[in-house]
Amino acid sequence: MRYFTKHALTLALLAAVGACSGGGGTSDSGNSGNSGNNGNSGSDITWVQGSFASEDIYKNFCANPRSGTADKSGSALHEKMWLRSWTNNTYLWYSEVPDNDPNSFGAVIDYFAQLKTPLTTPSGAKKDRFHSAMSTAEWEALSNSGEAVGYGVEFQLLSAREPRKIVAAYTEPGSVATAAGIVRGTEFLEANGVVVANGDDVNTLNEAFFPSTSGKTSTFKVRDPDGTERPISMTAGTVVQDPVQNVKTVATASGKVGYLQFNSHIATSEKELVDAISTLKAEGINDLVLDVRYNGGGLLAIASQLGYMIAGPARTSNKIFENTTFNDKHASTNPVTGQALVPMPFIDTGIGFSYTQGVALPHLDLGRVFILTTSGTCSASEAIINGLRGIDLDVVQIGNRTCGKPYGFYPTDNCGTTYFSIQFRGENNKGFGDYADGFEPANTPVMGGEQVTGCYLNDDFSHQLGDPNEALFAAALQYRVTQSCPAPAAASFAVQKAPAQDSGEAMSDTREVNLFKTNRVLTKVETLQQ
Repeated sequence: MRYFTKHALTLALLAAVGACSGGGGTSDSGNSGNSGNNGNSGSDITWVQGSFASEDIYKNFCANPRSGTADKSGSALHEKMWLRSWTNNTYLWYSEVPDNDPNSFGAVIDYFAQLKTPLTTPSGAKKDRFHSAMSTAEWEALSNSGEAVGYGVEFQLLSAREPRKIVAAYTEPGSVATAAGIVRGTEFLEANGVVVANGDDVNTLNEAFFPSTSGKTSTFKVRDPDGTERPISMTAGTVVQDPVQNVKTVATASGKVGYLQFNSHIATSEKELVDAISTLKAEGINDLVLDVRYNGGGLLAIASQLGYMIAGPARTSNKIFENTTFNDKHASTNPVTGQALVPMPFIDTGIGFSYTQGVALPHLDLGRVFILTTSGTCSASEAIINGLRGIDLDVVQIGNRTCGKPYGFYPTDNCGTTYFSIQFRGENNKGFGDYADGFEPANTPVMGGEQVTGCYLNDDFSHQLGDPNEALFAAALQYRVTQSCPAPAAASFAVQKAPAQDSGEAMSDTREVNLFKTNRVLTKVETLQQ
């Protein structure tokens, strides 16, 4: 076990994340040359199966080089060969990746898509479900400020296939969705003239619900929670995500219970979490209900900070929040930073994302926390569960099985595209990190994940988030008094599972912005030094 007497965080601009593997600038208004082949032809490059040159040889040689960056004139083959060597060097399961001829793939992004393990987990799920990429410009906007294109509503596809069902989970303050009167539980019946339940034009539905460009207006027919049906129109635009919402205290006969809804580990959440914990501490809460049911992850250091703020210094001193393990080529050195591998402690000061670096964090000193989860709870959010369990803090899980992602990466830019490729596995203070099939409450009907004390319940869209009568929140309040769970049927709008033979086409949100939502991200900002 590694102990910490003192730690500090080396600061770098978050915008420099893209230079992680020795590379170029990240400021750009466009994408990489995934479909182009301008500049050098790449005719001097030869692919030899099983032979890998250093990734630095190909770094920043681009089919469409950006001005004002480290990009140089190159070709699509240069970009592919960089991806190939980078994957072989840093990918966690590099030995399981087929070495296919990059010349057989037209677009760079298509070649990247198959640079991952084809193996599965014990449950039969794909081992790597998180391999992804997005434009560097969009990544920087999202990670720094939470900006993304949309309406400001989190849609939940309760059934992606016929009969489809889509409801609103929550909205962002000040968004077009909020202005249109959309609230949690609003059901969407039609989109641009296509019936949601059984319409054949799935492309129209996907484009309406998941816009990728600003300025496009779509019309919808919705059913409000009171049963009223009405038409609305919404124009897609830039939405700034508010990652921490509904901070409140509920008075009970056995003490005050704090609640906070935490939606994303983005940079702006650092200060919002500090403010939320400070408020709850001032209220004198005895227990905390942390709602991360829609939190797919993000910056791992923020998860560490929140773990510290929940548990406090006495429980976290000299303890590891997460130990990161890279592939067997890098047993003792971080291949991205070049520094010796040092476990991440429970961080007790500001990092500088949005809260002042070095300033002490508030703490609640709790011995127990109730965490509300769904399958949308992923990665850095799961790290909170695992990190706190690693120091024997009593974690009570209410809801559904989490997504199962004990893995993470350093976002890495090349030629205007930021790539997310699994590079490390996380383990807690006890050395545990085996939850690739998720965490689940111990009374889950069909078990398959890592068992956690708590109550299995489906999401409840008939009450607003933060309402003590909402099924998951109510179950937490009940369990803290009786140590018993309500019947799963108490939750409404249970997520519908697809039948053995599905009818119709499935809807899906394939926008690049979602890549950040289900990840555990390290940046050089978080590099630890003892």
